[in-house]
Amino acid sequence: MFVTLLERSLSLAMAHQGTLFRTGWAYILLLAALNFAIGSVLSPGAGFSTVSYMTEPVGEPNEGGLRLLAILANILIGFSIAIAYVRRILIDARDFPLTVSKRTLSVIINQIVLSLIGVVALIPLGIVASVIAMFTGGLGFLLFLAAPFISLMVVQKLSVVLPAAAVDDPLTLKESWSATRGLGWPMAFSALIMSLLAGCLIGLWYLALTAVGALTAGEPILEQIRSAVFPMGSMLLTVWIFASLHATFYGLIRERFAVRLGLTRQVYEQADTSRQSAREKAEKALASVNRINRR
Repeated sequence: MFVTLLERSLSLAMAHQGTLFRTGWAYILLLAALNFAIGSVLSPGAGFSTVSYMTEPVGEPNEGGLRLLAILANILIGFSIAIAYVRRILIDARDFPLTVSKRTLSVIINQIVLSLIGVVALIPLGIVASVIAMFTGGLGFLLFLAAPFISLMVVQKLSVVLPAAAVDDPLTLKESWSATRGLGWPMAFSALIMSLLAGCLIGLWYLALTAVGALTAGEPILEQIRSAVFPMGSMLLTVWIFASLHATFYGLIRERFAVRLGLTRQVYEQADTSRQSAREKAEKALASVNRINRR
């Protein structure tokens, strides 16, 4: 199941690269403008010593505060891009390019709750590992090393509420836990691999911009653009990887529900055929009415 989850997540991501830009182009422009503006304010007189204002050493407290606001703004826009992307994939939604709604707040709140659950889960695991280490040594140490991964598994089993909230599905944490029965470890391994992939892609993005910077040294406007596109590209890569992963999780549990109800692929295909036939008949009837009205 781990291989299936990973393969489906990667296939989904590769098949929907264009979808990410088609659904999130307005947010991407906003992200670029935001980072360009903040980068201009934080630009040192001698130019950036690294690839972006996000990676520069913090010189003064007010710079740290502004950078923190920039991070929060990037995350907020990133959530908006992820929601638009997931909605287009899962329900073919065609929302207004820039949308602020309750679902964005719902997804963010769910993410905060999941993060808190992950942190809180580490506390009893750490205590148990410490107690076992007092008597067995090596076993307790191994459990201590495994604690973050166990916490990751718990969070991933509950994480289906994120894509569910994006498509206005009132799935609860309890239902998410139940629906992912038997998928905890495969989901955790998939999340770990996808996290490493995201990290590698962001690292390559950093190296690519560093190489571009070496070729365009001494051009202030190009430095500003490079400074802005690094956090923008990093956020897009993160959204692309993790939104594809969680859309795959959501699709898988919905497939499980469909199987329990006896809704096979043949039933889906018959429903699609009937819907397409009905749409064609309606279009023909509408065209006939329009011709009559013209007469």
